[in-house]
Amino acid sequence: MASPSKSAPLKGEPNVASQGKSDRLDARVLETLVGYNARRAWLIVSTFFAERMAPYGLKQIDFSVLSLLAHNPGATSRQLCNALDILPPNLVSLVATLDSRGLIERRPHPHDGRALGLHLTPAGEKLVSEAEQAVVQLEADASARLSARERGTLIRLLQKIYL
Repeated sequence: MASPSKSAPLKGEPNVASQGKSDRLDARVLETLVGYNARRAWLIVSTFFAERMAPYGLKQIDFSVLSLLAHNPGATSRQLCNALDILPPNLVSLVATLDSRGLIERRPHPHDGRALGLHLTPAGEKLVSEAEQAVVQLEADASARLSARERGTLIRLLQKIYL
């Protein structure tokens, strides 16, 4: 049996020649899915994030923890896990890494003698301040096709899914 030629599509396959020179696939069903669209947008944002945060040595979760601590000094590990929807064992190693980098420190919690509050060190405060400015700019760059109003609407709609 001869192999099919490029000009003769197999049964059930679209005729590539009739599609013109476009390599675009029919993604109509995928493009109606929230998850697919959120993931595609996230790929753009995460690429910007990785590039712009590399000089700071921060991954997305590192930045999130540091930002939360900048705005919530003394937060506990439990509070961070709840806010970021991560498991405690995953946070333990992250906190240890940030501590070893001299970005955070543990202090006794003022209201719960069994808990430790997490605080930024001066180095952590400086780093997160610079990183937050860079993230605001990278988000603006990644969403440059949106107006400020559209961006706000998008954020509110996404939050309706997970809040």
